[in-house]
Amino acid sequence: MTTWHPEIEPEETPIGPISIAIGIVRLVMLAIVIYGLMLVLAITRLLESPFNSRAVSPGVVQVACRLSLRILRLRVRTHGVPMQHKGAIVSNHSSWMDVFPLNAAARVFFVSKAEVSKWPVIGLVARSTGTVFIERRSSQAKKHKSQFEDRLNAGDRLLFFPEGTSTDGRRVIGFKSTLFAAFFEQALVQDMWVQPASLVYHAPKGEDARFYGWWGEMAFASHFFKTLGAKRAGAVDIIFHQPVRVADFADRKALARHCEDEARKGLEGIIGKV
Repeated sequence: MTTWHPEIEPEETPIGPISIAIGIVRLVMLAIVIYGLMLVLAITRLLESPFNSRAVSPGVVQVACRLSLRILRLRVRTHGVPMQHKGAIVSNHSSWMDVFPLNAAARVFFVSKAEVSKWPVIGLVARSTGTVFIERRSSQAKKHKSQFEDRLNAGDRLLFFPEGTSTDGRRVIGFKSTLFAAFFEQALVQDMWVQPASLVYHAPKGEDARFYGWWGEMAFASHFFKTLGAKRAGAVDIIFHQPVRVADFADRKALARHCEDEARKGLEGIIGKV
């Protein structure tokens, strides 16, 4: 992971035996859901392939993510409606968990850093659900742009995290504009829309407000089992802001700034009410 605020590095506390036991039980339950998803998804994609379509498979993923959220004991509250236009939804990024509430709420295909494909459980979900994997290196920018164009032309609605790293979930950091470039291609710009979203987690009662955030040098395994082993339920608010037409912006930087402002406004509005 990328360290974004070294002065507020997290303090990782040991996971107790009860939480470990709960985590193992929930991990088994998640595995059943995920492997079941893979089987149903494989059959669905086989039926879709002659039509060169992904009309049904995102719905299978939605069902699996909703079941997973029940296992994780994470309540989801949505505000606004996911757009139906061609293009992408962009959100702030708090944790590896983000894929579950966002996929449960919207039929989208994620864009993720390449190393996620190798993570246990999460990587399996990502590979099975049509995630676009990218390497965050300038030398790969042209390749990523081409990948984006191909998926957008195919009608896939994408979702990506322009911050480029996860945070403690209590702030929105600068949106990088690189991944917005594909929308401004002449063949796409007139038909593309982008919808900003805000993701706001609420920790289980008695836990640090940053409980679900994953940042700095936090180990994946310990955060994964801490989250799975939570004794009380948590919650997450998803705010879908007004979609905007790409052609209405001068360039990718202006579009990125607008989306960043909307995501921050939504997050701060929810946190301010807590």
